Amino acid sequence: MEIGFSPEERRFREECRDWLAANVPGERRPLHAVDALEFDKAWQRKLFDAGWAGINWPTEYGGRGLPIAQQVIWLEEYARAGAPWIGANFVGINHGGPTLIANATAEQKAFHLPRILRAESIWCQGFSEPGAGSDLAGIRTRGRVEGERLIVNGSKIWTGFAMVADYQELLLRTGESSSRHSGMSWVICDMRAPGIEVRPIRNISGDIEFNQVFYDDVSMPLDNVVGGLGNGWRVAMSTLGFERGTGFIADQVKQSQDVEELIALATRNGRIREAAIADRLGQLRAEVAALRAMTYRNISEVERRGQPGPEASMIRLVGAELGQRIERLSVELVGEEMLDFTYGDHGWVQEYLRGYAATIAGGSAQIQRDIIGERILGLPRSR
Repeated sequence: MEIGFSPEERRFREECRDWLAANVPGERRPLHAVDALEFDKAWQRKLFDAGWAGINWPTEYGGRGLPIAQQVIWLEEYARAGAPWIGANFVGINHGGPTLIANATAEQKAFHLPRILRAESIWCQGFSEPGAGSDLAGIRTRGRVEGERLIVNGSKIWTGFAMVADYQELLLRTGESSSRHSGMSWVICDMRAPGIEVRPIRNISGDIEFNQVFYDDVSMPLDNVVGGLGNGWRVAMSTLGFERGTGFIADQVKQSQDVEELIALATRNGRIREAAIADRLGQLRAEVAALRAMTYRNISEVERRGQPGPEASMIRLVGAELGQRIERLSVELVGEEMLDFTYGDHGWVQEYLRGYAATIAGGSAQIQRDIIGERILGLPRSR
């Protein structure tokens, strides 16, 4: 058995590398979410026009229909080239769109998928609530069925880019059930519908990316339900599988680059001669390589099954905690200059501050451990 990339995949990698080298924007993406919206949309449209959007999405919806291995290669080369974060397009590209591909009707796919790829529709995620963050089964936002409509009331929080989004992947309760995981539905919510109020939240790094969203008798068609009424938990698990697995491949490449940059920094300032620092840098380099191996294994499982499984939680957990260790060491190596938000071109300050959310977003570290224990190791439920 040969573990590696085929000649065709290696040729594809060269194609990716050449295009990115010639087309990655020279200007930096604006720091704040609202300021970066037009930048994000223009860059995504350029990717689409050149055939680099939706590498493994079906061709009938604007993608290239290539295997997921090519998608992984693209994401790796994208990160190596220093291409900008896709920002406002993240939810639609990395888990909203893939969830629709796996679960939506032909009509839902035909309408939404091309618009996502062309950056004509910005998506946000409506999962977490003030009383139900990592405990997704505790959500209370409700959709009351009235004829062919859903009437939605409730609130969602930590909703990235809600202030500029056109649509939302909204998880709510549409039925009564004794099980916390039953009676949910995954719905496409039009963010311009009457009765929706968006309140921005400023985060620790000073950016306004997250929001709280309120729904007051918001009416939407039953046709917006994805995967069938009452099947929301199953659909939501596929969403989180995409988010926790392939959605963070580029981040892993970035982590590898960050470790090498820290090694170079420690060499320049002499800290590499400290045994403790050298040991930590070596450990981080080894962990980055191990995470990449885990990801390749997970990708092979996705290719076999067609959707991410619970193994994606291992990728998410290891990657989030590894990123925080890298960012903490960056603080030690850069020193007091970290207090200057304009320090360097790397953005260590922003990454360090944003890193606190890494073990919360997409399911907290505790939730990921529960999933690994119960669904992979077969251990008893923790609660």
